[in-house]
Amino acid sequence: MNVSLNDIAKQLKDDSKKVKLIYAFNGTGKTRLSREFKSLMVPEMDNDSEQEDSEVINKKILYYNAFTEDLFYWDNDLEFDAEPKLKIHDNAFTRWIFEDQGQDQNIISNFQRYSDEKLTPHFNEGYVKNINGINTTVMAFTEVKFSYERGNDESSDNIKISRGEESSLVWCVYYSLLEQVISVLNVAEPIERETKQFDLLEYVFIDDPVSSLDDNHLIELAVDLAQLIKSSQSGLKFIITTHNPLFYNVLHNEFSRDDKGYGYKYRRDFEKYRLEKYEDGTFLLERQPTDSPFSYHLFLKSEIEKAINTGQLKKYHFNFLRNILEKTSTFLGYDNWGDLLPPAADGRSNPYEKRIINISSHSKHSGDEVTELSDDDKRVLEYLLKEIKRIYQFN
Repeated sequence: MNVSLNDIAKQLKDDSKKVKLIYAFNGTGKTRLSREFKSLMVPEMDNDSEQEDSEVINKKILYYNAFTEDLFYWDNDLEFDAEPKLKIHDNAFTRWIFEDQGQDQNIISNFQRYSDEKLTPHFNEGYVKNINGINTTVMAFTEVKFSYERGNDESSDNIKISRGEESSLVWCVYYSLLEQVISVLNVAEPIERETKQFDLLEYVFIDDPVSSLDDNHLIELAVDLAQLIKSSQSGLKFIITTHNPLFYNVLHNEFSRDDKGYGYKYRRDFEKYRLEKYEDGTFLLERQPTDSPFSYHLFLKSEIEKAINTGQLKKYHFNFLRNILEKTSTFLGYDNWGDLLPPAADGRSNPYEKRIINISSHSKHSGDEVTELSDDDKRVLEYLLKEIKRIYQFN
């Protein structure tokens, strides 16, 4: 039965499982679902952003979504500051986590774990700077600079990190808070907890964290997140949404195993879903089979076919095709997914590999995902899918 996102949020709220894992493609409505769910948990929230940020920490839900990343932005005005820095919007939430809770060192440690141990963020102390003869106070923990240790006591200071590393830093702020939340709430008697800030928390909603990480770090993050969630003993419930097949698959495998040390039982505590959006604006939250992981390549294939039939092919569908090829090549034992592509008429191999790489590598960010394909690229994509289905007998 197709319903609204608000109905799905209510369905998730009524589900008693400890962990709910949801797979959905970009643009399906994952972030909107997180907002709908939050509005159910905190209906009295007003539109004051300062109030909203502060109440993240003392209401019934702790959430991470695309809006969380807006806490950080690059200072591109180098007229007065020749050093690139990532700036942090000063608000109640960031002041609380950095100043009151002193989480900066934990954030640095987590960031280096999931990115590069030689890449170090440096949070600023408060200072006064002079601009055109006017003294301006810069609050502590509102700027981040980065250095990279190159060995032999050499380092590069004040570097500008990648978009993926920036996303990783934001996630590590949230993840460090989540570690503290679970540790505090695992103390059974509320009176014995180090803080009462989290006593009202019921849900943690995590929407698409750091899928821009490389595969090794993404796997590491998924394993760590699963272990952290399993360690929670307080009755806290967790919802995780993702569009990343690898992240979904690792979490699926981790949550599908019992853990006697934490008293975690997957049949009792875990449920997984797929969220689909229909053309009429309604949605379907469908439970996934309990005996096997999600069949990504078949679902990706069906999404490309649907786009072909409706004339809605976009650049990100080349990402889907590449994903299918990568997973199929691994299954069949090929070293290079390009070896699965049909040869050209003159016998040359992989004539389409470079095109797929170029298009897919430029459509990873959400801003690029709506970019139209040329008619020639559409014909190539349709042809490649047809040939791959024929050669490898996809049903």
